[in-house]
Amino acid sequence: MSQTRVLIMGAAGRDFHDFNTVFRGEDATEVVAFTHTASQNIGELEALPNRRYPPELAGDGYPDGIPIRPEADLESIVVEEDVDTVVFSYSDVSHEHVIHQASRALAAGADFRLIGPDRMMLEASVPVVAVDAVRTGCGKSQTARALADVLRDRGKAVAVVREPMPYGDLVAQRVQRFETLADLDEGDVTIEEREEYEGHIERGHVVFAGVDYRAILERAEAEADVIVWDGGNNELPFFVPDVHVVLADPTRPGAELAYHPGETNLRLADYVLINKENTADVAGIRAVERNVRQVNPDATIVHANSVITADGTAIAGKRALVVEDGPTLTHGDASHGAGLIAARQYGAAAIVDPEPAAVGSLARVFEAYDHLEAVLPAMGYSDEQIADLEATIRAADPEVVVSGTPFDLSRVIDVDVPIVRVRYELETKDVSLDDLLDRHADALGL
Repeated sequence: MSQTRVLIMGAAGRDFHDFNTVFRGEDATEVVAFTHTASQNIGELEALPNRRYPPELAGDGYPDGIPIRPEADLESIVVEEDVDTVVFSYSDVSHEHVIHQASRALAAGADFRLIGPDRMMLEASVPVVAVDAVRTGCGKSQTARALADVLRDRGKAVAVVREPMPYGDLVAQRVQRFETLADLDEGDVTIEEREEYEGHIERGHVVFAGVDYRAILERAEAEADVIVWDGGNNELPFFVPDVHVVLADPTRPGAELAYHPGETNLRLADYVLINKENTADVAGIRAVERNVRQVNPDATIVHANSVITADGTAIAGKRALVVEDGPTLTHGDASHGAGLIAARQYGAAAIVDPEPAAVGSLARVFEAYDHLEAVLPAMGYSDEQIADLEATIRAADPEVVVSGTPFDLSRVIDVDVPIVRVRYELETKDVSLDDLLDRHADALGL
């Protein structure tokens, strides 16, 4: 019997996981290529024409690994490689975008497929509390941090497992373990990875990530009584959850039903946590509530604020340039984040528009994303991007930088003005996280 020839569309994350869990070692299929999208901040891979999923990870049947090619070449790859099935494997995109990719695959002569949760979620031997969202930028990590704190305070050894962001040496990144900030330096991580890991590490939680989540799960199980899954973008959990908390954002009402796989998360959720209610209007909150009840009436709705704090004395009366979390602004479509809210809250004299000062890759970001509200995305997927970020800040000549990105920006850039770090923490309104976890005491071993 001939093998089914498969192409996996991805963004250096879920695509590798789908291969590892569904296709690796599967004699009936051959994965002939991955594609990578430039829409999720990994466009630098365009400059790596020999980028491959390495044979050390691909396993038997792939002695040369698997090529990773630009998504723009989808149609030609389908024809050249006689592809039977195109698998879509990345997140935080509109339903319309998914169907456009399906149309491309179908018109080129291939079938189109999505991998379901039952195929790609791994069973853990310890309890799993999963935190996901309907879109990027809803507040997953602050919620995962808070839940990990509660579990630790209840006497549990906690491992945080983060959705993958492997943009470097994939073999070296097969299993990553970060316990200290020095581990991040030694791991040569990107700004995006720092945004997701630093907050956990500062609270004393070990973070696991990487490429091969079976191997990662084994390492985490060996150390932890409970795993907290901290999902990326709006991706599905990679581990079967015992408790599944999904974040929704009332400042972007309607997004919970319009994006993939965020709507799937919404339909799977045990709890839908409507966050940022302190910066949303009542109409947005009610719209999200209605949509949750429409598609998942069994879910418990939890209301919460995202409480923003910063050194206000360093901001008041100053010309402030605001730096925000990159993914939230770019493929998350948000016009701003906590940094701009803090700058206004603490009385900045003016908000400096960074766009006229943007150089290199940052100038291209502003060309691609015209919805940004006088804020600078913290792009840092390469040394070149970090240099462009620093040069843009210097050229904008602010009196203070207000950093809404969830890591210490001063650790990676050097400018001649103060960098004020904005922090934001979850504050539930109607039920505490302790009470929420108590409802699952038996499953979690509390």
